[in-house]
Amino acid sequence: MTAPPPMSLLAELTHRCPLQCPYCSNPLALEPKNNELSTEEWLRVLDEAAALGILQVHFSGGEPMARKDLPELVRHAARAGLYSNLITSGVLMDRDSLAKLADAGLDHVQLSFQDVDPKQAEIIGGMKGAQPRKIEAARLVVEDGMPLTLNFVIHRLNADRVPAMLDLAEELGARRVEIAHTQYYGWGLKNRAALLPTRQQLEATEKTVAEAREKFGSRLAIDFVTPDYYADEPKPCMGGWGQRFLNITPSGRVLPCHAAETIPGVVFPTVREASLKDIWEKSKLFQMFRGVDWMPEPCRSCDRKEIDWGGCRCQALALTGRADAADPVCRRSSDRGVVDAALSEINGSSDSFVYRRYGSGE
Repeated sequence: MTAPPPMSLLAELTHRCPLQCPYCSNPLALEPKNNELSTEEWLRVLDEAAALGILQVHFSGGEPMARKDLPELVRHAARAGLYSNLITSGVLMDRDSLAKLADAGLDHVQLSFQDVDPKQAEIIGGMKGAQPRKIEAARLVVEDGMPLTLNFVIHRLNADRVPAMLDLAEELGARRVEIAHTQYYGWGLKNRAALLPTRQQLEATEKTVAEAREKFGSRLAIDFVTPDYYADEPKPCMGGWGQRFLNITPSGRVLPCHAAETIPGVVFPTVREASLKDIWEKSKLFQMFRGVDWMPEPCRSCDRKEIDWGGCRCQALALTGRADAADPVCRRSSDRGVVDAALSEINGSSDSFVYRRYGSGE
């Protein structure tokens, strides 16, 4: 299947990060600094992205502000006609660093919060004093006039504070807020038993979001991401595997989604060896689950197959050991029992967290 050009590029500039969140979507084997793409390599990638037809670039990490060349990359993206979004923890942002990014042409900031309660935020992020830095970063972005999105990752230990999160988003002047339940890949999968919310917490969150949409109206757009494990039909994997999105790791591997490296026995193409165009159009990786021909039953005969595209391949792998299996969150899957078993593991304790540690390559 030949796909149209992707809409978005997630540029993971580095895995370095001052925070150590136990739900981090980065892989368990973090990339050392000396393996990161150089400035010149990223500039070439941005040119290739624009030529391919990509519209948006999301600068991410780890913490992308750990890269001193970030303003140069933002400026190059702007000159190439790419809409740029910075996905940041905010703890390294100050007035001067934001001014440099704004001058370079940054279009949008997405700022992550671990909680509204500073002590609980420190338990999750592992960094003392992070919350005041985030609050100040938000104020600086709004003062500059740049659009701001706040992102709250929701789990068992903070789900009860979603109402306060929404109030904080309005107080800080955000235009959009994401109430995004943890997705169970990478470190999130490793800490699943302590992070999974109860069904009652999920239902309460759904009610809160619905009420907040009525309350805030057009003043605050609210995106709500539910935990897959409580669904009975899967969501499309990044809009369909290899159809709308690509991800570049700090060392230059190109992926259809940020968790694809968990799939064994696969050659991952790299921008150091091939162009983005060739990787998108010709690589075996991007063809592997693109379209519907690869699908097993019950996906192949399902009337939703071109809606959910078989669900998430990495979730199928994590739960069944097979990336080509039907996504087991689907009620039609013969493996649905593994999801139910995971829900029974909920313990709600932070004592057993395995925290993301960057290691000696920082």
